[in-house]
Amino acid sequence: MAFFIPEDKIAEIKSRSDIVEFISEFVLLKNAGKNYVGLCPFHSEKTPSFTVSPDRQIFYCFGCGAGGNLISFLMKKDRISFPEAARILAKKYGVKIPEKRISGEAKKRISEIEGLKSINRLAMDFYSHVLFNTKAGEKGLYYLEKRGFNRKTLKNFNIGFAPHGWSNLLNFLRKKNISDSLAQKAGLIVPKKNGGGFYDRFRNRIIFPIFDNNSAVTGFGGRVLDDSLPKYLNSPETILYNKSRSLYGLNMAKEKCRKTGTVYIVEGYLDLLSLYQNGIDNSVATLGTSLTADHLQLLKAYAEKIVLVYDSDEAGIKAAHRCIELFWKKHINFKAGDTSFNKEKNVDTRILVLPRGHDPASYLSEFGLYSFLDHAKKAQGVIPFIISSAVNKHGLSTEGKIKIVSDVRSSIAAVNDYVARGLYIKELAEIAGINEAVIHESIKEAMPDMQRTGTFKKEKGADRENRLEEKIISMMLQFSDIIPEIKKKNIISYFRDEKFKAIGDLIIENFAVIHGNVAGIISLTDDKLIRNTVASLAIVDEAWEYNGCMKLLQQFETNKTRSNNTLLNKIKAAEKESDYELLLGLLKQKQNQAEKKIAANNLDFAGG
Repeated sequence: MAFFIPEDKIAEIKSRSDIVEFISEFVLLKNAGKNYVGLCPFHSEKTPSFTVSPDRQIFYCFGCGAGGNLISFLMKKDRISFPEAARILAKKYGVKIPEKRISGEAKKRISEIEGLKSINRLAMDFYSHVLFNTKAGEKGLYYLEKRGFNRKTLKNFNIGFAPHGWSNLLNFLRKKNISDSLAQKAGLIVPKKNGGGFYDRFRNRIIFPIFDNNSAVTGFGGRVLDDSLPKYLNSPETILYNKSRSLYGLNMAKEKCRKTGTVYIVEGYLDLLSLYQNGIDNSVATLGTSLTADHLQLLKAYAEKIVLVYDSDEAGIKAAHRCIELFWKKHINFKAGDTSFNKEKNVDTRILVLPRGHDPASYLSEFGLYSFLDHAKKAQGVIPFIISSAVNKHGLSTEGKIKIVSDVRSSIAAVNDYVARGLYIKELAEIAGINEAVIHESIKEAMPDMQRTGTFKKEKGADRENRLEEKIISMMLQFSDIIPEIKKKNIISYFRDEKFKAIGDLIIENFAVIHGNVAGIISLTDDKLIRNTVASLAIVDEAWEYNGCMKLLQQFETNKTRSNNTLLNKIKAAEKESDYELLLGLLKQKQNQAEKKIAANNLDFAGG
């Protein structure tokens, strides 16, 4: 049965709890004036940037940008849902939550998710039993032990075996009163083409259960014992399993990743088991797909350095170019005025190519752990790897140098950090013996138009406007007495930054309920960016007083007046030049401004 948690119970949890006391169970906090600081539990760091405010009952990390209240801390730490975190805290602080039903559709979905988790757990136990306790599993166990895996490793990962035959698992699940329809939704059985029943998806294969971060079984991978195809077979996509958002072994590796700040990524199940068994347990594997943006976002919570491990130069080069594309896509998708983009750092990504003829298992078997780690220390960053690969491929003849520049220029052009791009150009110039200015010109030609022409640089006016909007939101969070004046002047309606506008509207709409309670504001939204922004602006104390606040609002209004005058001048210029397309757009802007002014006047009239 599924339930939601009433708002008054959420408020009671917050009133009974103390965020400093709770977070101190997981983070060593030290007093620093009005706040407490410690090493962030969500990313690896040496200098404390994780800050907790007892006055406002919020936390914020100035290193990774994570922020929120007590509930959002627990959600992020354990990667659980809001209701799960609230229930845990309710139990801890003795708050009784009434069992109030949610909608039938939501209840059905939650019930289905729990049912799939349950059936996957049953299937995992079945496959594991076959591997370790039956004659049918002996050949699977022999294969794995011959590959060098001990039983402790196999049991830690709940490895199993799907026996030969068409209905072994199907019959087992039926005996457990599991419906065929649920087994099919889990991807464990497949309907026969003639419509006459079902058969097992996995047959005569080593089985690798796939877990989420909370160790729930979401799917399975199966590997054959010979050269038959397909070599690997994975569960189909379900409401539990998505290969582009799943990493094999992350549930086992996450704490070591957090501790070391590094994660090794390999391409296969057996490669992952090899690293784990040799003590490199901060390792994960992708599931038949290359590294995705979702994978990257997932790993950022646990590590600041990624080492991609490959068994050939060609595979490494392809991976490096995919990384460039992945990071570049993040760059071109940002919106003007999105200050969160500029604060976010890319994960330090390295490419480790093992000596020819070796995969992780064979290399570790022949050369050992310390040799692997020494090799990993020398792993190159993405751009240096692409440069050195091009040099090795083409050589340093005149023709070779031309081909080197041609191979790497688009990758360097994609680097959106001006300093980093300059350093890479210098490195390429020194290695290839080419004049830096020549490389600069070649790379400039390869740059996308928006970067070459400086579109990424905001206009000074827009920059100033964005800072003013941010300052006003900070003021609202820290000096709530000014909120009625902001509401009266309808200030938020003139905001251009959608994020700050959303926060301003949230504060004003709920002012009577929260009245300056920042932790309460954070609970009103599911938007992670907004929660983090609220925490970042509220955690830093500023000496606000009424007259200073009014001066800030006056400055904002003056800037808007100047903007209006500029708009009028643009309209006149467009009319003079007979640029009717531009004129139409400018008139639409003018109309929007007029509508906002009317709304503000109506608000004043209604209030008077």
